[in-house]
Amino acid sequence: MLNYVKNVLSRVSFDARLFEKELRKAIKMLIADEIQELRRWCYANYGNEHEAILNRCFVMAS
Repeated sequence: MLNYVKNVLSRVSFDARLFEKELRKAIKMLIADEIQELRRWCYANYGNEHEAILNRCFVMAS
C-alpha cells in the first residue's frame, strides 16, 4: 500500500491542493510504521516544494 501511495503522490505533486488531499487520505489508511516511512520519503522528495503541507498533515497524524 505504501508504494501505491508514493506513486499517487508523485503523480499529483504538481498541484498543491491535490497533493494535500491525497496525503491526508494516505495518512488515514496507513499504519503507524508506514506513516513514519511516508513522512521521511515525503520530506526527502517534496520538503522544499510542499513543506507547509507536509508540516500541517504530519503534525495532525502524530
